[in-house]
Amino acid sequence: MRKKKNSGIKVLIIAISITLSLAYLYNLNMFERVAPTVELPKKINWNLKEPLSIKMNDERGIKFIRAVLSDGKNSIVLAKKLFSVSKKEYILDIEFPRTGFVSNKEYFELTVEVIDSSKWNFFSGNKIVKKSIIEVDAKEPELFVINNSYKIIKGGIATVVFKAKDKNLKEVYIETNFGKIFEPTPFYKDNHYISLIAWPRYEEEFKATIVAVDYAGNVSKSRVRVYLRGKKYKVSNLTLKDAFLDGKITDIAEKENLNSTNMSRVEKFKYVNEEIREKNEKIIAEVSNKVSKKMINSFTMKPFYPLKRAAAVASFGDHRYFKYKDELISESYHMGLDFASTAKADVVVSNPGLVVYAKYNGIYGKNIIVSHGLGVYSLYAHNSVLLVKEGELVNAGDVIAKTGTSGLALGDHLHFGMLVQGVAVRPEEWMDKNWMKDNIFEIIKLAKEVIKSST
Repeated sequence: MRKKKNSGIKVLIIAISITLSLAYLYNLNMFERVAPTVELPKKINWNLKEPLSIKMNDERGIKFIRAVLSDGKNSIVLAKKLFSVSKKEYILDIEFPRTGFVSNKEYFELTVEVIDSSKWNFFSGNKIVKKSIIEVDAKEPELFVINNSYKIIKGGIATVVFKAKDKNLKEVYIETNFGKIFEPTPFYKDNHYISLIAWPRYEEEFKATIVAVDYAGNVSKSRVRVYLRGKKYKVSNLTLKDAFLDGKITDIAEKENLNSTNMSRVEKFKYVNEEIREKNEKIIAEVSNKVSKKMINSFTMKPFYPLKRAAAVASFGDHRYFKYKDELISESYHMGLDFASTAKADVVVSNPGLVVYAKYNGIYGKNIIVSHGLGVYSLYAHNSVLLVKEGELVNAGDVIAKTGTSGLALGDHLHFGMLVQGVAVRPEEWMDKNWMKDNIFEIIKLAKEVIKSST
């Protein structure tokens, strides 16, 4: 009896040992049971020119990949890789075969098989098989300009209306020679767009090209052909006084940086005029860079007159050089018009819009920015009092602020600016009804006539 009992205990111990050993092996990383991941959409548009990039990864490591293309009748292996050293991440670039596979079908099926280096499944590894329908699309998007402004002045804007059509259209934008991208707004009818484009005052050249891209990677481009008219802007050489540096400059520097007390007068000025200015103007550019993607049928606007009975005391685009004790220490561009009348005068918004910014903004002081649609924004700075809040809708004629000396302003005045998709432009254009008519409204009117007659 004792022998049988001991034998039973031994069998139990062996069974427990085997179970524990299997559990140990089961939980080892080499026996992980998670299949690889493959980023392969269920449907892909392919122009057959550019390679398809398929990203895959596996925590244990990928050891085998195979990609097969089929037209329903014939198939071909596009890629087959067995890695001697497994890859945790891998991007497979596959190309349409130039030889050995003749097919003029519009649809194919792509099958991608990936196996990892796990010892699971009796050492064969975890496997995933993903399939995707490939739609062949080698046709470039239809793209042409319907109408645009005849000219653009350095520092100003032009209008362009165009058509971009493709059954698989992915994106449409306007690229420039200076890196700025302008986003168009859907206009009037499907597949039609409008945009205002701006030539920054500090850029010597201007070129704008409309780009249409479909999901297959086909690209069409069309140049916006406008006559470029240069403009000479004022250049000012300004001598800095100690009273100014110890007053306004020191106040702003200390408000922005508690450590500025250790700076010299020149260091404070450079800090305010360069670093703080850059930060403030970046905020303005970001706030005013948005444009709606909702279709519009028209666009109207009245000339801007933000301050009644006011005199212009500083011009747009003025390139200012600052000297201290006969030494050039800094420079800047004045990107608005300065108007002065009486102290704490009413600041009026001339067109309806949405207040997108209303707060203190460094050298601009108490600053308001209003969106008027189509990427157009008006800016009001150096105010003493703000009478509107962000998110508030304003009507033409509303008083939105009182002029003042906040920010980098010596005397009571209004700094008035206009922006198009984040680019500061000449306010004078937006104060001239004839210019607005010729360069915006007539362009839109004629473009609508063309679109209407062609549909």
